[in-house]
Amino acid sequence: MAKFEIGPKLQISRRKFLTSASLGVSGIMLSGCDAFDSQLGVGDGLRSFLEGANGLTWRAQRLLAGDSLAPEFTEADIRQPQRPNGVTAPDDDVYKGLLANNFADWRLEVSGLVEKPLSLTREQLMNMPSRTQITRHDCVEGWSCIAKWTGTPLSLVLDQAVVKPQARYVMFHCLDTIDRSLSGDIKYYGSIDLFDARHPQTILAYGLNGKPLPVENGAPLRVRVERQIGYKMPKYLRKIELVDGFATIGGGRGGYWEDNGYDWYGGI
Repeated sequence: MAKFEIGPKLQISRRKFLTSASLGVSGIMLSGCDAFDSQLGVGDGLRSFLEGANGLTWRAQRLLAGDSLAPEFTEADIRQPQRPNGVTAPDDDVYKGLLANNFADWRLEVSGLVEKPLSLTREQLMNMPSRTQITRHDCVEGWSCIAKWTGTPLSLVLDQAVVKPQARYVMFHCLDTIDRSLSGDIKYYGSIDLFDARHPQTILAYGLNGKPLPVENGAPLRVRVERQIGYKMPKYLRKIELVDGFATIGGGRGGYWEDNGYDWYGGI
């Protein structure tokens, strides 16, 4: 069985504290809200209370973390391949077509509240200044793994697009289908605020451990937000949208898993 990294003792202690604060409320929402809704008949009030608690957690984490960097490691700390999770081989015709041509026809669209909408090829992104960082990926399922990521700082893409003053969040729209229903396929989506979008460790990763990003880890492009939990780092990215809110997107809570009860901030 693979041994997954846990990092320095003092750092994991702090991260466990923050993760507990962040995910504790989420766990209640995910496992208990339906029961409260049906048995007590106070679902809307309870959800409002829990969402307020999520907001408090977000503000507390911001106060503690500020603009600090997530811990970075050495190559000697990389002891296994990056563990894949969630969708690892998108069963979508559009994605399969792009993959068959080695993503030559893929474009990253940047739209919404920007002055200059963009349509970037992978080569254009790779020709921009890059950042390589060796960090630990922490999954909500309880495992962690250290890996080396290379990509374009998201802040550079935002600067090129010229973000409008009213924009508050970055929405990520993906190519992989996370859910299929009678009403149609639901593609994965998520969001972060502009503060985390401009953090120096927030990158659009196209490389993993010195090689091109594999399909199972999100090729051709995935997001790395190193101070947040794994579900906040969408894979198979196709579009970035700058918005002033996300009430009309999906279930209105800022992401697929958030719409299903997880904490929006997901900080660690």
